[in-house]
Amino acid sequence: MDGTTELLSISVFARRVGLAPSALRFYDDCRVLRPAWVDRATGYRFYSPAQEARAVLLRGLREAGLPLAEVTVVLDGPEHEGREVLERHLERMRERTRTAEDAIAVVLRSLSTADSMTEARIGGAELASAVRQVVPAAASDVELPALGRVLIEIGDGEVRLVATDRYRLSMRVLRPTALDGGPCRLLVHAADLIEFGQWAARVHEVTIQVGPDGARARGTSESRVLVTTDDLFPAYREMLSALAPTEYRVIVDRPALRDAVDSHGEAARIALSFADDELVVSLADHSDAVTLPAVCHEHLPRRIGFDPAVLAPALEASVGPDVLLEISAVDQPVVLRSADQGSFTTLVMPVALDAPI
Repeated sequence: MDGTTELLSISVFARRVGLAPSALRFYDDCRVLRPAWVDRATGYRFYSPAQEARAVLLRGLREAGLPLAEVTVVLDGPEHEGREVLERHLERMRERTRTAEDAIAVVLRSLSTADSMTEARIGGAELASAVRQVVPAAASDVELPALGRVLIEIGDGEVRLVATDRYRLSMRVLRPTALDGGPCRLLVHAADLIEFGQWAARVHEVTIQVGPDGARARGTSESRVLVTTDDLFPAYREMLSALAPTEYRVIVDRPALRDAVDSHGEAARIALSFADDELVVSLADHSDAVTLPAVCHEHLPRRIGFDPAVLAPALEASVGPDVLLEISAVDQPVVLRSADQGSFTTLVMPVALDAPI
């Protein structure tokens, strides 16, 4: 063939694109990346510099674990099909990561040695407050026992309490006065934690100790055993990181909003509407409206629906006179924060206002 000097041998091309010659031969056999020319006498393969972009993309897709059958859709199919393939693969990878993290966490706990011990010291009143705020978000669903537990995470200079019933999630972050040892996770039954919180409220400082023999909380003159389970708690950190960015913010008097929601407590759903510097709580058909002054972000969605049985406890568990609502979309979790205390966060799922009752 004339002009072969403009082509690249398989070894040169392999170095340029970061693929082994054996991989290039394999992709040729699979008809994914055919050489520009093959010398019939020697069987040597030659590639064009114009093929480098395809080869680099192919290498990246394979490094990401994409099956070869799906690689061809991305390389040669319509763009919308390629995007769908990549999004499905990304979700598969995330699920595998979540599963692996949960499995490894269980194994790591089982590998604790006699010398390992984690201790965190926290003010008793602060710990009791965190329990009071987080426990109401735990579920009573016996089919999913992990949701009836409260997750206590110790590590990275903080202690986290987390609970969720799938419709809301509450999390309180505490800063211990002292923390020694490696990170650890405890799952404690919500009912047991209520009694524990009442005890902690009467103690000046609580030391949570976690070791191979279990978990215990020690006060000034007495201690309590924390009965834990090995259920797999939902991968809440991944869920939080996947939240859509906040688009709208509303600040409103928390007790006033709580009372307005409570006044519609028998309804299956209520609507929060926004206009100028007002928040209106009403039934889905606009009746029984209660208007509250609020600080509203511009261009808020007109209405967003909630189950009052879910929203009211979230407002009750919050602290401070004002509550901040962070909204990304009417069908995405709404984040409730204290306007002046960011250590407690609750996520509440909206509901469709036009759904049949």
